[in-house]
Amino acid sequence: MTTRPDTGFPSALAPAATPGVRSVAAADAAQTMDVIFIEGFTGQTVIGIHDSELHRPQTIVVDLHAGLPRAKACDTDQIADTIDYGVVRERLQLLYREHKLTLLESFAETIADMLIVDFGAAWVRVKVVKPKKFDDVAAVGVVIERTATHLPEAPRAANVLRVIGAGMVPGER
Repeated sequence: MTTRPDTGFPSALAPAATPGVRSVAAADAAQTMDVIFIEGFTGQTVIGIHDSELHRPQTIVVDLHAGLPRAKACDTDQIADTIDYGVVRERLQLLYREHKLTLLESFAETIADMLIVDFGAAWVRVKVVKPKKFDDVAAVGVVIERTATHLPEAPRAANVLRVIGAGMVPGER
């Protein structure tokens, strides 16, 4: 076993065991983070609070980082032992199509909840951007960070799963 430098990412316990989600043992939480990421996921969706935003899709760009305490996949070379970014990508596509949110903050929170609750991430950073929203600004957006200890309340989690779940279970095909 090799010693890895501290990445500076926060450590936290994952949620209680959920079918199809990798569980994280307490001993794992003290180890350094392995970070799975998607950068520049771009799609069209209707989101916003201004009348001009509510009637036609606009470009939204998402960057996400999901930390796992020393992913078991490093040793097993098995996708079931980590977060499958292909499945995360599919879930993002579904979210872009089906959400009914108005704020980027809520959109980012939905993604963070998905990564923690459904994929077993211990820590996440989600950036959601509206590029070229204004003529004199390159981009506007929000960046949030969450840990597994910051789990949503049960009714909210159920709503998140209903909106973005649609039968897509991590690790199953």
